[in-house]
Amino acid sequence: MASSAQSGGSSGGPAVPTVQRGIVKMVLSGCAIIVRGQPRGGPPPERQINLSNIRAGNLARRAAATQPDAKDTPDEPWAFPAREFLRKKLIGKEVCFTIENKTPQGREYGMIYLGKDTNGENIAESLVAEGLATRREGMRANNPEQNRLSECEEQAKAAKKGTWSEGNGSHTVRDLKYTIENPRHFVDSHHQKPVNAIIEHVRDGSVVRALLLPDYYLVTVMLSGIKCPTFRREADGSETPEPFAAEAKFFTESRLLQRDVQIILESCHNQNILGTILHPNGNITELLLKEGFARCVDWSIAVYTRGAEKLRAAERFAKERRLRMWRDYVAPTANLDQKDKQFVAKVMQVLNADAIVVKLNSGDYKTIHLSSIRPPRLEGENTQDKNKKLRPLYDIPYMFEAREFLRKKLIGKKVNVTVDYIRPASPATETVPAFSERTCATVTIGGINIAEALVSKGLATVIRYRQDDDQRSSHYDELLAAEARAIKNGKGLHSKKEVPIHRVADISGDTQKAKQFLPFLQRAGRSEAVVEYVFSGSRLKLYLPKETCLITFLLAGIECPRGARNLPGSVQEGEPFSEEATLFTKELVLQREVEVEVESMDKAGNFIGWLHMDGANLSVLLVEHALSKVHFTAERSSYYKSLLSAEEAAKQKKEKVWAHYEEQPVEEVTPVLEEKERSASYKPVFVTEITDDLHFYVQDVETGTQLEKLMENMRNDIASHPPIEGSYAPRRGEFCIAKFVDGEWYRARVEKVESPAKVHVFYIDYGNREILPSARLGTLPPAFSTRVLPPQATEYAFAFIQVPQDEDARTDAVDSVVRDIQNTQCLLNVEHLSASCPHVTLQFADSKGDVGLGLVKEGLVMVEVRKEKQFQKVITEYLNAQESAKSARLNLWRYGDFRADDADEFGYSR
Repeated sequence: MASSAQSGGSSGGPAVPTVQRGIVKMVLSGCAIIVRGQPRGGPPPERQINLSNIRAGNLARRAAATQPDAKDTPDEPWAFPAREFLRKKLIGKEVCFTIENKTPQGREYGMIYLGKDTNGENIAESLVAEGLATRREGMRANNPEQNRLSECEEQAKAAKKGTWSEGNGSHTVRDLKYTIENPRHFVDSHHQKPVNAIIEHVRDGSVVRALLLPDYYLVTVMLSGIKCPTFRREADGSETPEPFAAEAKFFTESRLLQRDVQIILESCHNQNILGTILHPNGNITELLLKEGFARCVDWSIAVYTRGAEKLRAAERFAKERRLRMWRDYVAPTANLDQKDKQFVAKVMQVLNADAIVVKLNSGDYKTIHLSSIRPPRLEGENTQDKNKKLRPLYDIPYMFEAREFLRKKLIGKKVNVTVDYIRPASPATETVPAFSERTCATVTIGGINIAEALVSKGLATVIRYRQDDDQRSSHYDELLAAEARAIKNGKGLHSKKEVPIHRVADISGDTQKAKQFLPFLQRAGRSEAVVEYVFSGSRLKLYLPKETCLITFLLAGIECPRGARNLPGSVQEGEPFSEEATLFTKELVLQREVEVEVESMDKAGNFIGWLHMDGANLSVLLVEHALSKVHFTAERSSYYKSLLSAEEAAKQKKEKVWAHYEEQPVEEVTPVLEEKERSASYKPVFVTEITDDLHFYVQDVETGTQLEKLMENMRNDIASHPPIEGSYAPRRGEFCIAKFVDGEWYRARVEKVESPAKVHVFYIDYGNREILPSARLGTLPPAFSTRVLPPQATEYAFAFIQVPQDEDARTDAVDSVVRDIQNTQCLLNVEHLSASCPHVTLQFADSKGDVGLGLVKEGLVMVEVRKEKQFQKVITEYLNAQESAKSARLNLWRYGDFRADDADEFGYSR
């Protein structure tokens, strides 16, 4: 405790008391306080000072629990006002004091002054002047201090203040209530509105004793959502503090003890109330966490009315800085790189109700377990019971519903994965099987936490942890809240209804059952199915929901490379490209909803037929990608033509199964083209660039928001990690980032490298080109690669027109198009394909006028006459417009019809 000795007078005179200083920690009564020093490396020393020469009333005291016959002692009149007078004047303030007398028992009596020296307000005189204390009986006024006390008392009497007022002062006696009969009802009756209170005692950093006003309830309040280190009571009655318990207690005491606060009563635990204490200077709950004096506790964090995420964030702040009780903290994902902690991946398979297989941008596969949840399970199930053939997906209640929820929500979609912790591998025990290392993560799609959605539907439960176990979901509180909602609403596993039963017949490999079932499937035509498993490129296991059965299905019409097989005593190697074919089929159809046409079955009871997904025939796709050959049995099928044309195209590429194909000379056959109608399906696009040869680049309006979001995220990423100038060495064909003239970065592709100062780039999302120095280029971050979002600028040419070869005439046409459609929204329809790019018609978005037809009408271009029957109507319209332009002698036609024998010389043809 800070102190200074001030001595005055001659050595022969009376000794001047030493003046000492301290900060008022607590007011015990109207005539006693506790002062403390300044903290230095821990809680400071304290001492009790009693005011000499005066007496104030005694405060109420509760009877000791060890004395059953004892009774509670009430306040003496004016005792509480005296205490309040001192509390409001002194708490947290610096005072100086002198000790005048010390009893043999160690009690110290003296004078207390507000401020740093004895010139400050004399506290004893102030109390007496307010009539809140009296001079001790028999005290003679034989010195200046006692004279002043006598004068103050006479003035208080004359003014009838405090104890000298009329009446017995019974209105100043509190009706203290030490217990509450129904704490739950008491808490609910306040409806979480702030209650005024005084903190009377601090047991530890997170537990206080509070006096609720104005009804004088004395209650124990535990801070919701946190727990500070405590003082452990030993057998001999002494207390042993846990690490940082004393510091946490002082932290709370120095801010709250005997302060006026407001308390939000949130819940109750036994006779103790859970609440949040609000002080004008802040929220002590969050401060304790942020300073590393407390940890979050799961059992009460849900009742914290200001949001559990604030407490978790405060705790995370202390953990990251390793403050106090977190000094040895190591994060669960400390050993992971940032790219391995957070990434976007495509969901390929749902393993069960809490695990998925995803495909990373690198092409690798990774199994991800959903953090902190447990899938449905059989109560009392013995996982080692080998005599019982258990089919978890169908036999465990709600497992099928949980798997289906994940499958429909996730399969084939891109999700955001945030790794929360890595669960190490564990060996097998008598009751628990061995587990390999697990990556546990929070998986979100469209902002929805998949684990939380599962739990809220009652399709999974939340794992409970030891309080010091940090290996848990980063959204653990939301999971607990979701489970509480599911229990309250009786959802899924928490329902009192009968559990759903799935009687699924597995007839795969059962020849007898398959024979009985075959006619039914043949008559059904196309049946809905879900691909449950992929054995090889052409052999799958299907679940038929309408028929509630499992079948083995072989793709008809193709010969797929056979995979490796286990034979007695050896392993038969797979044929070339068998693994590629299996992977292709898995990526395309595993756990997807498909349609199947059953044609026949083989001797082993496997069904043979055609499988369609999104209108595509899987047999044709395998042939198209050179992973299968057409089987002769396809000749009688309606898909034979499609299979043959796909095989022919694959042969020409000479890839995979056709890598060693030698083309055999065949007789020339003139193909007969089928007549078809012109397809007019206009889609909205945004025109971003017009080239000098009258081609143009557009962006699909539907994916515009994805591009905007990607550009914003990419620029934020570049701003935080700017590329080092000159560090990037451009190579032809490589994707990169380029700084455009507006100073912003865009995705680009290197087209040509003349020198470091002259690099030709093409902006892949806008279609324009530029020559830049390599200093304005950088590496494209993987998170924004073309795998995440393909190039958005697509090149097209106008259908049914000839671009003028004369440079001036072509410039006029290009200028007209730039004026009319560049940086505007239009409607586009693909008319026919060509070697360079698709040829299209373009309409103005508002008037629906044909842009190409407009060019013809203005005489800026000529019509390209095509012979296809489906185009004859539109060609006729174009030719009529051309005749009108010719008659009006517009632009190309200003010198009349120049198309004569020399037309080829000028680059035109009829």
